Amino acid sequence: MCSLCGILGGNEHWTDAVARPGVFTRNHERADRRRERARRVSAANTILSAFALQLSDWQGSSFLLSSRTGKTEVVEDLGHLWSAAEGMIGRGCDPLDEAIIARMERERHG
Repeated sequence: MCSLCGILGGNEHWTDAVARPGVFTRNHERADRRRERARRVSAANTILSAFALQLSDWQGSSFLLSSRTGKTEVVEDLGHLWSAAEGMIGRGCDPLDEAIIARMERERHG
């Protein structure tokens, strides 16, 4: 997707905290929503590091997925992340792989 579409898309993904009437979120303040988004990026990066990839927030509306070689792709939301990662590395990218989860647990518990 081009960068302009990433900005104009505007569709919220179910993982995004939004503040509007009728939508439950404990993140009513903009700063709280940004912190929650940063936590999601950090968690994704823990997994993506196993595939030599990195995710960053882009203007609070999309994400940038990058490889160590500088290849970068705009990802609209976290729902599109794993398919974009697979396309970028040319193989499967399973965030629930047992070896990745075990590594995360070891890092968490030191």
